[in-house]
Amino acid sequence: MMKKFRFKRLLLAAAAVTATVLLAACSSSKGSSSSSTSKDNKTLTVWCWDETYNTPAVKDAIKQYKKENGKQKVKVVTMAQDDIVQKLNTVLSSGGSKGLPNIVLIEDYRIQSYLKAYPDAFADLSSISKKGNFSSYKSAVNTVDGKTYGVPFDSGVAGLFYRTDLIKQAGYTDADMQNLTWDKYIEIGKQVKAKTGKAMLSLDPSDLGLIRIMMQSAGSWYTKSDGKTVNIQNNTALKQSISLYKQMMDAGIVEKVSGWDAGVAAVQKGQVASAPTGAWYSSTIQGAKDQSGKWKIAQIPRISENSKSVNASSIGGGGWYVIKGVGNVAGAKDFLGKTFASSPALIDQLAKDIGAVGTLKDAKSGANYKAAYPFYSNQKVFEDLLSWSNKVPEVNYGSSTYQIEDVMKDPVQSILKGQNINTVLKNAQAQAESAVQ
Repeated sequence: MMKKFRFKRLLLAAAAVTATVLLAACSSSKGSSSSSTSKDNKTLTVWCWDETYNTPAVKDAIKQYKKENGKQKVKVVTMAQDDIVQKLNTVLSSGGSKGLPNIVLIEDYRIQSYLKAYPDAFADLSSISKKGNFSSYKSAVNTVDGKTYGVPFDSGVAGLFYRTDLIKQAGYTDADMQNLTWDKYIEIGKQVKAKTGKAMLSLDPSDLGLIRIMMQSAGSWYTKSDGKTVNIQNNTALKQSISLYKQMMDAGIVEKVSGWDAGVAAVQKGQVASAPTGAWYSSTIQGAKDQSGKWKIAQIPRISENSKSVNASSIGGGGWYVIKGVGNVAGAKDFLGKTFASSPALIDQLAKDIGAVGTLKDAKSGANYKAAYPFYSNQKVFEDLLSWSNKVPEVNYGSSTYQIEDVMKDPVQSILKGQNINTVLKNAQAQAESAVQ
């Protein structure tokens, strides 16, 4: 199964403008378990995972809600994301809602599967979740037949984290790191390796996250725009992404690692010069306090051979959803409507408290989004990341992202070993079609 994203790993923006942690929305961390919903509708229950990120976000929202004259009582229950997924699947598949919360956090890669499989289970939030108020790609994942069923939460916007000192030693400037193509990125990586002995990036060959970033930058996914039809064999963006992935490996600019911890070590021990990944990776980078002031973040490179590819993409993210059968839908909508759906002050506060990069466009005027962060060479990182988030191409993740990526792992390894990409992807198309039937 696809490696789970550690959404607690985001930019912690301290009030004193000390450097901090960026995140994104999906975590495998184990949270404290608790009872399910209230026995009545007087108190709303919110389910989420990650007591270091999502739970504090809800608690901040509750405080903000009271300031907005919100009279509805709200409580938050933290549990592991796997447990939430299992409980939702078990109860919703039975046709009921007993034991479920009023509001639940669901990651972007999963939500379409729920909305399509259980179309009557979730409340229409179109009246409070206005598409124009959020980064368009975030609203797109919540929409079915013109109706919006979720309130976007955090952004998984991708960025190119890079070591300014190593890039300089290789003969390049900060200006050279802007508006990059992947071809240029590989070229720079070769010089970094030659001049510093450091790899340009670390990669776990079994993790296809970078391929997903490349693919979405061109507005493409493992399925076609309907979210159902498998799109592997004739997917130009996917083929180009895998080819670039292989070029990086063949160029000798990659520090190959196995597992999350090895990748963390590569960054924190100074073995790599960059990390093209989600904003949530910032906490990992900032774990190396001795590297403060030596990092910046640029836009993600684009695929030069693809005219649709832009210097913006995403990896991860989540949103808030209301389960109708639990009751008190009006109270749930009032809470979300006055907090995550409309409050720039809340989103700015979350930047300070937990490092969340929001997708509410109006958040750009907040003090924490305007602040410069010493760890990143006094770059206004929140402002930049929100700006890039608004440029991420919309794609329909569909309901089979996890199943298809499970299928894709072995074919990608075959291509890396030299097998013909067209033949391999043709076979992968058939395998993926069988997997999602």
